[in-house]
Amino acid sequence: MPSHLPGIASGRLAPDEYAANFLDIHPPLDHHQAVVEADRCYFCYDAPCVKACPTSIDIPLFIRQIMTDNPIGSAETILSQNILGGMCARVCPTETLCEEACVREEAEGKPVKIGLLQRYATDVLMEEQGEQPFARAPSTGKRVAVVGAGPAGLAAAHRLAMHGHDVVIYDARPKAGGLNEYGIAAYKAPDDFAQKEVDFVLSIGGITVEHGKAIGRDVELSDLRNSYDAVFLGMGLAGVNALGLENEELAGVADAVDYIAELRQATDLSTLPVGARVVVVGGGMTAIDVAVQSKRLGARDVTVVYRRGQEKMGASGYEQDLAQTDGVVIRHNAKPSRLLTEDGRVAAIEFEETVEQAGRLVGTGVTFTLPADTVFKAIGQTLVPAALNGSAETIALDGGKIRVDDERRTTLPGVWAGGDCAATGEDLTVAAVADGRIAAESIHRALSSVAA
Repeated sequence: MPSHLPGIASGRLAPDEYAANFLDIHPPLDHHQAVVEADRCYFCYDAPCVKACPTSIDIPLFIRQIMTDNPIGSAETILSQNILGGMCARVCPTETLCEEACVREEAEGKPVKIGLLQRYATDVLMEEQGEQPFARAPSTGKRVAVVGAGPAGLAAAHRLAMHGHDVVIYDARPKAGGLNEYGIAAYKAPDDFAQKEVDFVLSIGGITVEHGKAIGRDVELSDLRNSYDAVFLGMGLAGVNALGLENEELAGVADAVDYIAELRQATDLSTLPVGARVVVVGGGMTAIDVAVQSKRLGARDVTVVYRRGQEKMGASGYEQDLAQTDGVVIRHNAKPSRLLTEDGRVAAIEFEETVEQAGRLVGTGVTFTLPADTVFKAIGQTLVPAALNGSAETIALDGGKIRVDDERRTTLPGVWAGGDCAATGEDLTVAAVADGRIAAESIHRALSSVAA
């Protein structure tokens, strides 16, 4: 089927084109490349890259271990701080975190490839050793419920298991992994890596996963609090922000998150329908991911429209460049104002140009229209507070997310939270892992003091 066919259709490309378009976007380093790259590191004392890493990995140490031909030891250094170090090496915006802080970036504009080095080490351990270097402590007899099998929940469960606590994870999906499995562009984590990493994490033992169990629907927070010694909430954000336009429920208007999840679970990409003309509303990583993947599925015209200027976009500069290299058009300073329909489905979307005045977004009255077979909503996800209302006490929110302190404790005794559902300020995989680890250590201290 030709790629210029109007409307929504599947099979727009030849089979080999799908395969090529969804290859690993960052080919891994081989042994020689890794050693050469590691040799570029200055091994800074008080290294700024470590401070820039949300999980505080000892980056100079793990790079030195690679350089001395000890990738297994390097991986252990990484995983001791970030048990999902393999996926984070693939999806973290390292260009705005550790690599941006690298002294070689400041001096030469060419930082050490920290992300690729991290991937090299963790891949060697997972492929050659096949088992994790961490052992479960003797059972404490304490039981912890974890809600959500995403990065935060998995990190919390693993660290709790290391301390000897029994963990039960409740997850709404049929597979564990959260956004790593359902929400990240397919070309960033091919070859079913997300599930391989989940199996790696769970192999420590002492962790049970209950699939198809959503909080507020299948399990209640009050029941978890009564049945377990502690509860960790890491269920992410189930709601999707609406455009607030008339006809938003019509065919052709879709949630970007749902489409990416469908794409990630597809066994044959040629069967996945995609519009010839795609418009994405939003400016974050999800917007870029759905735009690039639409283009790689054969969409003819793909445009991302963001309401503010380029410097305010949530997607990194690298991700924006990637989209434009793939032929995606990015337009700024425009907000959606009207959906135009034809025969009961979307045909175009109208935007109003915007300006910022004293920090506020103001419409100018100037409009333009983009024809569209598909309009993707990618303007953020929201917590569904009703899911937490099974508790006799109310859990406090902050800006629409769960309020937590520095140890990720909520306002409900015995309940911790982390990841996207918590008001910690960063919606990143690596930040979610840090939340899970911090909360687990806090839970362990609390349970240890009770036992004492």
